[in-house]
Amino acid sequence: MTALGERTAIVALALAAAVAGSDARAQAYPSKTVRILVGFAPGGGTDIMARAVAAKLTESMKQQFVVENRPGANANLAAKLAAESPADGYTILFMSVAHIMSKPVYKNLGYDIERDLTPITVVSEVSNVLAAHPSLPAKSVKELIALARSKPGELTYATSGVASPEHFAGEMFKVMTKTNLLMIPYKGGGPIAIDLVAGHVITSFSTMPPIIPHIRAGRVRAIAVTRDQRAAVLPDVPTIAETVPGYSMSTWYGAVAPAKTPREIVVRLNQEMVKALALPDVKERLASLGADIVASSPEQTAAFFKSELAKYTRVAEAAKIRAE
Repeated sequence: MTALGERTAIVALALAAAVAGSDARAQAYPSKTVRILVGFAPGGGTDIMARAVAAKLTESMKQQFVVENRPGANANLAAKLAAESPADGYTILFMSVAHIMSKPVYKNLGYDIERDLTPITVVSEVSNVLAAHPSLPAKSVKELIALARSKPGELTYATSGVASPEHFAGEMFKVMTKTNLLMIPYKGGGPIAIDLVAGHVITSFSTMPPIIPHIRAGRVRAIAVTRDQRAAVLPDVPTIAETVPGYSMSTWYGAVAPAKTPREIVVRLNQEMVKALALPDVKERLASLGADIVASSPEQTAAFFKSELAKYTRVAEAAKIRAE
């Protein structure tokens, strides 16, 4: 064999060994408990999605996938913790559009969503719901606008914090309707629902999963949904756009890992999550909460993040959304 042939053979053997090593690493993973960080309190949309997927991953991958709630700073504390964790596949962040919205709003997040975290998948997308305590006299978007204009700064709306989906939805509503609602921050959709039912806050632009059981039970009133099409689970509830043309807003949930997590582990996690989301009981559960399953590839997810970041940077500038 010539010297060139020997070198070619050595390179081929090295590549084969690397591929075999990658395959072996992916097959051996996970060998211990995997934690799934959620930056919001239990009971919110991100938490619900994380637990639905974690239960199926535990079954299919034969290791525990444990959800760990780390609320604070619009879920950015959990994101920073994930970004700083070892890139070995044993820390996953279940995130939402809130993490994309935070980038143009906060000056010092302590992490960069594009640089420090690698996409796994977008799990699902839901509409937000403009919901109100039953004591609110306004029963439609038109009536709410009139009431808010008559009482500027008096009507409250709940959010999961500055730059959360509820906050963007509310501020977009304010700009497009020339109203002034007072934002009240919470640590997630679960606490928002509790206080809205109790009447401690009068309205919210809640994500669908945590609020829909209370709507069905009559504990809160659904005034409108924020996407530009009516929700299948609330077919009689109009869209905000039917009264405020051009208004459209939704919330999505996804999963990411620390940036240098081995590619084969990211691919394995994506494959297992996509399989979980295709299971009939998972599809039925999420559909009942108003969620449309997405199940994107890592590459599709990265492209989606980029387009969403551009969109919400424009919205933040137009609505003057800034963290103090």
